[in-house]
Amino acid sequence: MRWLVGWSSVAARFGTAGTGTAGAVGAGDEGRTVQPVGSQLLWGDPDPLWAVGDWRPDEIRISAVETAGGAPTARLAVLGCCGATDEQLRVGLLAARGGALRHLTSWPGSYTAVVQVGRRIGVIGDLAGARPVFHTPWAGGTAYATAALPLADLVEAQLDIGHLAALLACPETPEALRDGTPYAGVKRLPPGHALVLREGSREISGYEAVASLAVAAPELDPVSAVDGVRDALVDAVRARLTAPRHAPGTLPPDPGPVPGMGPADRRAARGAPVPGIGADLSGGSASGTLALLAAGLPGLPGLPGGLLGRGAEAGERLLAVTFNDLTAHGHEDELERARVIAADPRLHHVVVTGGEEALPYADLGGGPLTDEPAPSLVVGERHRRRLASGSADHFVGGGARQVLDAHPARLADLLMDRRRRHLLRPVAALAKAEGPSAQSFFVPLTVYRAARRLSRTSYRTGLEAAADRLPGANRHAPELDTPADASLAALAWSRPGPAARWLTGEALAEVSVRLQEAAVRPVSVQRPGEARARAALTRYAADHRILEQAAENRSQRLHAPFLDNQVVRAARALPESLRVQPGARAAILRRVLAGAGIHDLPPGWGAPSSHAAVQATARTGLRAALPELIALFDAPLLADAGLVEARVVREALRAAADGEPLPLDGLAHLASMELWLRRLVSRRGTCWTGTEAPRRRAVAHGVVPAARRSLQA
Repeated sequence: MRWLVGWSSVAARFGTAGTGTAGAVGAGDEGRTVQPVGSQLLWGDPDPLWAVGDWRPDEIRISAVETAGGAPTARLAVLGCCGATDEQLRVGLLAARGGALRHLTSWPGSYTAVVQVGRRIGVIGDLAGARPVFHTPWAGGTAYATAALPLADLVEAQLDIGHLAALLACPETPEALRDGTPYAGVKRLPPGHALVLREGSREISGYEAVASLAVAAPELDPVSAVDGVRDALVDAVRARLTAPRHAPGTLPPDPGPVPGMGPADRRAARGAPVPGIGADLSGGSASGTLALLAAGLPGLPGLPGGLLGRGAEAGERLLAVTFNDLTAHGHEDELERARVIAADPRLHHVVVTGGEEALPYADLGGGPLTDEPAPSLVVGERHRRRLASGSADHFVGGGARQVLDAHPARLADLLMDRRRRHLLRPVAALAKAEGPSAQSFFVPLTVYRAARRLSRTSYRTGLEAAADRLPGANRHAPELDTPADASLAALAWSRPGPAARWLTGEALAEVSVRLQEAAVRPVSVQRPGEARARAALTRYAADHRILEQAAENRSQRLHAPFLDNQVVRAARALPESLRVQPGARAAILRRVLAGAGIHDLPPGWGAPSSHAAVQATARTGLRAALPELIALFDAPLLADAGLVEARVVREALRAAADGEPLPLDGLAHLASMELWLRRLVSRRGTCWTGTEAPRRRAVAHGVVPAARRSLQA
């Protein structure tokens, strides 16, 4: 895990005499020093900044404006993959000196920017939430980081049980999650905002315009909007391809010839990615678009030719990885589309097979401690095995659905703009997906009424109604069997998550109070569809960040260009009337590829993935791991915290394994949360070192007992 951390103190006396040769910077009590373990100091007192973890040299870039005496008056640190040139960094720093922080978010790539002008510090988060910023009061000032756990270590924070309840009850409702984290006192910066610190004081300011409820922003014409998405995606891919190439670190020795295993298979078995650049090729439109763009940009190499048994003069190809789940059925069309795309001579296709060892819930006892809990923890081993056959820099198509597709609540936005005719095709598609039945005849009218009701429901009224309904979510949970059911449930300001049905009444009541408090809190009013779409993107980006940590392979970087700032901005400029049409995402990506000169696409391009096949795989994994899951919830920490009843969860696990139509993603939420809590409680060590003081002890003496006391309270 890689992160940066720093702080802003009230005055320079909170630091020691200097950084010293070892880079130790003092803070807190007089004569006591503290610094993160395994860190490199980017700049020192009085407001230090460190980079922690296995950062590559090209992933840390610093620009400075100096006086005639050589002392820096302004500094800019950019950590991550950033496509800006040195001159663009210098211009961005000059603009940030005057307070124009948005300039620092307009470059291609995915990165975190920290700017220091005198004693003023600005830490800029991204638009999606894939690169969050956290902060907490500390030592008379404010400490900030791109991970929450180090800050919890620093202040010995206890667990915030209310936040854990909100994560399970309403994971896509920002009003329930607020700005909290699983650690009490550690706060999260909202997406699209910057944290501005001045000698310890803290200010949170947004750098992105928010849509108004009364007046819609002027829309671009569809052609210009799609061209903007194309340019942003091409720039995002190019930013990764033009970065310096990296080979994996020291690898275990090759065991030599193994029957049925080639060199690539043996490398994957040792858990080492291939040098160079690769991409997922699942057969879906998002991963296929990135693979074709990365392979098609002229003059930009992918997989070194020498690794394929040819000389370097033979050119280089992009490594395309397709995962074939041997335990599932229904993915045959996607695999065939991947094979057709991989016939491109610029791609080197590798098919990774997975059996029972790669099912969801496999290897529950292993896995790293992630920064926060997320449903992706139960599939971490599955993705790690797939990614081990990938490249040192690997493209994934995650986030395309949330960035390009239309959230069902956007239908209410269209009604607010009196654009009823644009609802015809989406509601007709829902009726078609319902199948030939008497109920499908009433789907268009039912959806239209729900959208009209949402368009006429104010923000406050919608949250208050959601708060009133939430305490009964564990008794009257709706069954979301069809796409129409899911769309109707999404046409609301807030809806319970899939795990809410198994929470206790006390936990749901606490989350209900959070919603009631948010309803009367003054906020910048947004249109319901826009607000719900941003919340869904933020939730996905947070889950993707945890998946990166749970499935991490040494020396590998995952790149999700659809979550980049510029791609998100370009996608937000798409007209809503274009978004809501059936197959809009595939049509947009087809036009993106056409604009890049790629026209030959396989039949069935853009066909949606089989939801039934995904559910069948999840149920197969749950059934295979049922004994371990029952043991996990024999005496769960979630029950000690008062969030669930162990007996109820065990009964649900058995019922789901027997085939009852229960929300499997809700059970995944519960299992992931319990796994994360157990890994946190069993953790030893701390992210910090230095002179020991009562509030600077190892986590074994601080956070873990505090967490256990909080759970048992």
